[in-house]
Amino acid sequence: MPLNVWVLVAAQALAMCTAPFIVFIGSIQGRLLAPAAEYATLPVGLVVVGTVLAIKPATWLMERFGRKQVMLLGATMGILAGLLGALASWLGLFSLLCLAAVIGGTGLAVVHQYRFAAMESVPLGMAGSAAARVLLGGLVAAWLGPEIAAIGSGTAEQYPFLTSWVGLAAVQGVALIILGAGYRAKGELVRETHPGGGRPLREILSNPLVWASISAAAIGYAVMSFIMTATPLSMTEMAGHDLDDAKRVIQLHIMAMYLPSLISGWLTRVVGIPLMMAAGLLAYLGCILLAASGVSFHHYLSALLLLGVGWNFLFVGGTTLLPRGYQDAERFRVQGLNDIMVFGSQATAALSAGAILSWLGWGGLVMVAVPFLVLHGILMTLWLLRERTPESAVNGRD
Repeated sequence: MPLNVWVLVAAQALAMCTAPFIVFIGSIQGRLLAPAAEYATLPVGLVVVGTVLAIKPATWLMERFGRKQVMLLGATMGILAGLLGALASWLGLFSLLCLAAVIGGTGLAVVHQYRFAAMESVPLGMAGSAAARVLLGGLVAAWLGPEIAAIGSGTAEQYPFLTSWVGLAAVQGVALIILGAGYRAKGELVRETHPGGGRPLREILSNPLVWASISAAAIGYAVMSFIMTATPLSMTEMAGHDLDDAKRVIQLHIMAMYLPSLISGWLTRVVGIPLMMAAGLLAYLGCILLAASGVSFHHYLSALLLLGVGWNFLFVGGTTLLPRGYQDAERFRVQGLNDIMVFGSQATAALSAGAILSWLGWGGLVMVAVPFLVLHGILMTLWLLRERTPESAVNGRD
């Protein structure tokens, strides 16, 4: 792999820490500071809101000024989020905690573009492997994010989680240095020659392949976020598990999200994208059945491991499929639309998780995901029925 890909792997490992960091402590610190229990998961949902709001500006800036400058800006936003979170802990302000979550989400909107930058730094045939390789950086983030969060979680802390947020700001600073020193814009093999050019968006979206791609990532991310956001609160407040158990489940879940990236890029070429997506749906179904059957530590852990694997197969499959639905001149428009739909769905899921957990309980919450899995299965079927050929559907090639 080119140097750019490895730089992005290292930067992802650090910059992505914001996500597991806030997933782990967002609802817990939110419970401490929020005016009502129903708002406890709001900081977790607002991370995704920040991501959605920043996607369009991020892709617009990348189209005009290049990816590197915007990547540096994204890391800077991560630093700012950490400092605001520390200030929220110092002052005990829930509103400031929510603002830190939104700012952190804007930085993550840029991090989520790393996979496209990696795909554009390698030949087309290696795009899936490059995207999966960058996602491997999430393995480090899965462990590091909650560990940083736990630094300031002790009962003896005068200002809970203050040092945690300072640690997050420091990690984001290291990511900024890695990107500034290591990433080379000239390493990108694709160049945008006609900004805003290409076919009308309506024509692009008439292709069922595009919808199958977007739904794989959007539904995969929404279902994952919906269940993951509710897990720490369900474990600690409803099932009586301690904080360390919840931390371990979240860490192993996020590792399960990214560890399959060792082979998922290869699988897109060998078994094909449709089979990968089908395997992702089956993993999600297993997650739901396990989660609904009990609330022991092992029920939570097994369900969240399957949730992570299912997310990886759907997300890598959708990401790899997407470039086959657009031309070079259309890439920023379609990539931006894709991520708005992906993270818009995730935001809705994360924001609703706390309320639905309160209303329906853990078993009811996981069953809410079933209709969305059925929807993706329908969109996949429409794509395969309309475009099924040995090359484009089975092997995922044009």
